Amino acid sequence: MSKDKSFKITLSNNETEKEGINYLLQKQLGYFKVNLDTKKMLLDMLEIPRNFLQSFDLIYIKDMAGCRFQLDSIETNLDDILFIELKTTKKFLPENPKGFFFGATENEFKFAKFLGNKFRFCFVCLKEKSLSHSVLKLEELESIIKSKRIQYQINLH
Repeated sequence: MSKDKSFKITLSNNETEKEGINYLLQKQLGYFKVNLDTKKMLLDMLEIPRNFLQSFDLIYIKDMAGCRFQLDSIETNLDDILFIELKTTKKFLPENPKGFFFGATENEFKFAKFLGNKFRFCFVCLKEKSLSHSVLKLEELESIIKSKRIQYQINLH
């Protein structure tokens, strides 16, 4: 694959992820996008290694559905915060997440195992005829994985 095509796919995937985030935020279900500094603060408060900083996209706080997020919400709801890794698609998936194809890093799976019940994968389908989201614990996800392969990402000097 050429660099130009790969770059365009990455941009498209990033845009799709932003749309997925906006979909969840607009529904006001308790999902919140936090900035990098807030992510660091949250990990530090919970004594979670910072190497998991890029292993989640959102946080979820059940009791804050319909509310505006404020920094003091983290301390107040620390025990109830779920870390959410978002996967998005524009494919028609009437039984979301059935049929979902996505990439995930080893670190995302390690983080899910590390956090256990405090981590979820959230699958957002943006196709209008099957607009939906589905939230799964790691065990639930692993029970429906059809196939999984390893792909190495390599940087050279």
